[in-house]
Amino acid sequence: MTTEHHAGWSCHWSLRVFGAVVAVLGLVLAAGGGWLVALGGSWYYLPAGLGLLVSGVQLMRGRRSGAWWFAAVFVGTVLWSAWESGLDYWRWIPRLGLMVVLALVLALLLPRLQQGASKTMARALAVVLGLVFVGAFALAFVPHGWFKSEQAVPQAATVARPQAPRAGDVAQPKDAPADGDWAAYGRSNAAGRYSPLAQVTPANVAQLERAWSYRTGDLPDHNWGAETTPLKVGDTLYLCSARNILIALDPRSGEERWRYDPRVADEAIPYTAACRGVAYYEVPSTSAVTQNCATRIIEGTLDARLVAVDARTGRPCTGFGDNGQVDITVGMGRTYPGMVSMTSAPTIVRGVIVTGHQVLDGQHLDAPSGVIQGFDAVTGELRWAWDMARPDISALPPEGESYTRGTPNMWTTASGDERLGLVYLPMGNSAVDYLSATRTDRENTYSTSLVALDVATGKPAWHFQTVHKDVWDYDLGSQATLVDFPTANGVVPALVLPSKQGDMYVLDRRTGQPLVGVEERPVPQGGVEPAERSPTQPFSLYHTLQKPELTERDMWGISPIDQLSCRIQFHLASYEGMYTPPVGDSHSIEYSGYNGGSDWGGIAIDPRRGVIIANYNDMPNHVELVSRARADEMGWAPRSEVRGDMGGAEGAGDPQAGAPYAVDVNAGWRQPFTGLLCKEPPYGGIRAIELATGETLWDRPFGSARANGPMGIPSHLPIEIGTPNNGGSVITAGGLVFIAAATDNLIRAIDIETGETVWQDVLPAGGQASPMVYEADGRQYLVIMAGGHHFMETPIGDYVIAYALPQ
Repeated sequence: MTTEHHAGWSCHWSLRVFGAVVAVLGLVLAAGGGWLVALGGSWYYLPAGLGLLVSGVQLMRGRRSGAWWFAAVFVGTVLWSAWESGLDYWRWIPRLGLMVVLALVLALLLPRLQQGASKTMARALAVVLGLVFVGAFALAFVPHGWFKSEQAVPQAATVARPQAPRAGDVAQPKDAPADGDWAAYGRSNAAGRYSPLAQVTPANVAQLERAWSYRTGDLPDHNWGAETTPLKVGDTLYLCSARNILIALDPRSGEERWRYDPRVADEAIPYTAACRGVAYYEVPSTSAVTQNCATRIIEGTLDARLVAVDARTGRPCTGFGDNGQVDITVGMGRTYPGMVSMTSAPTIVRGVIVTGHQVLDGQHLDAPSGVIQGFDAVTGELRWAWDMARPDISALPPEGESYTRGTPNMWTTASGDERLGLVYLPMGNSAVDYLSATRTDRENTYSTSLVALDVATGKPAWHFQTVHKDVWDYDLGSQATLVDFPTANGVVPALVLPSKQGDMYVLDRRTGQPLVGVEERPVPQGGVEPAERSPTQPFSLYHTLQKPELTERDMWGISPIDQLSCRIQFHLASYEGMYTPPVGDSHSIEYSGYNGGSDWGGIAIDPRRGVIIANYNDMPNHVELVSRARADEMGWAPRSEVRGDMGGAEGAGDPQAGAPYAVDVNAGWRQPFTGLLCKEPPYGGIRAIELATGETLWDRPFGSARANGPMGIPSHLPIEIGTPNNGGSVITAGGLVFIAAATDNLIRAIDIETGETVWQDVLPAGGQASPMVYEADGRQYLVIMAGGHHFMETPIGDYVIAYALPQ
């Protein structure tokens, strides 16, 4: 062995350790980079990895050339990052963050190299790199991804009103509550989520304090997610807990007045133990029922019962159904616990309780029917049933038969127009979400459609489909919101329909005809059922929450290795843009994912300012159709059989028994090492849209990183990264948007004019619910259910919290 060679390997241990780290990083990047190049991806990682490998080996030998090799890779990385990222801050993090840290360490080690730099020079370089790192980290606290148009949000007092319509042309909600009340899930059946209260404003909202809190005592040990929005009618607040306990509270103090427990068993919990809300009904004075349950609270339960109790006492309404309850599964045939459940509030129009229900996704091709039913709000008697595949059935099916199995269901909340006598049903998919070949023509007609039913007959008045032959689980999750829409011919009774894929549609609510254009555009074809795919899909020309199509550059990670892994996954998957069909025994990318655009939280509309507020998710799904043989080998079976409660995201390992393929959906599509999402931030946003034009007024990331971080470790950093969110908002006449929903366990007040957060508070559990606003004794209150959510990975709770200004 020569003296020179011996000296190269006798360098300081710190150089050997650091060099080994750089060499291993280079080896991984070179190997993965070669794979990425073979897949048609970026060329950066292969030469960068080889350069780091050479650098690491030379550094382990104590050679100065190792530093020069690293410097060359570093400069190349800066140039490549600038070319790929431009001014997009979040794109720089995985490309350069780790390299800056390694460069800083190397700067401190330079004096230990053969013919290395002086300590003074090394320290100076380390200081510069340290300042770069600190500066870059500090930039994370500066808001990124904001957009504000030059057009200001209209002031409520100065907004120009459209030409007044002729008498009777505009169908205002007949059941509009008193200004201080919140009488239905969306405040009224119009689902506007707008309160005319104006006591709290951007000028005084900072003084909001907790007025009271209440605990329901209902904490499921799995699949938690209460999602509750209380009602306030008169002098009482009404709500349901996660497992359907009905509760009445004093709206001033939160003191419990009564509770009624329908005793829902844990085995009935479907995907989530959720009760989003209840319905309030006042029996008409002409009815024979005047003493018992003259006012009543009606809810649907997780075990598929319709329950009615006296709003004053909480006692069952004995004249309703069988001692206060109705089994909605009568006529459905074979069911089992957890398969049929009601998680959303029923909608009551003209004395008819209209019920949909959730049928647990992805279990059986031969699942229970998605039949829609109408029950008498006084007696509980079945008035009608709409089985889309059997229009001849008007109530119960003939003896020995059942409602058509596997048909699309309505799991979310309907809206309604009392004057027109129509109820608007956001319909879902057939029992198997990701395959369509077995669906009937009627299923293909009504699935993923808004269907207007006549509440007198239960027959469709019209329907509007947002996705043809849906195999992406783009079922409609949001209520349609009733509005008075300005047109060239005056104001038209309309509705705004949000969708999971992000498009918003404006329809005449009398006829279902679009008031703003809808364009059929060509979409990708192929997949496992090429003959089934519709050549076009409807795209709204009014507004969309969709973002541009994904590219490899959108893949993200805390480190280059994570980002490289996500880039490889991106190229391995089938992706041709929006509506890429699922493929067999391989992955496809679905973007937008099934959790948004808009999901069950819906939108809120300020009718005085003419502004829509929409919070949304911005995450792709990684989808794999798994052949029947493979799924059977892996033991995938429906929940009713051996599989039990598997947890995880919806669609993760769903057997789709009876179909040629099962499905495995990675709803979050995460990095392999850190567990963070593969797509770059933001993952969620909130937007203000002008109602009259559909133009964006402002748009911003929504949700901070304080409760999120690598490997599930909370960062506790108030960085507005934009997180996934579930739940909606409420707008007040005071100019505020109140919303929780995000995964950071905060409730916020946002100035509707600027989009700025002007107040926030930390909740004791996740706020995956829509808040509500009411007035009691002249004081305005804001209420939120903090119950957490298993899918959103937020802490469980049973808190109902009210905020108000100091007395």
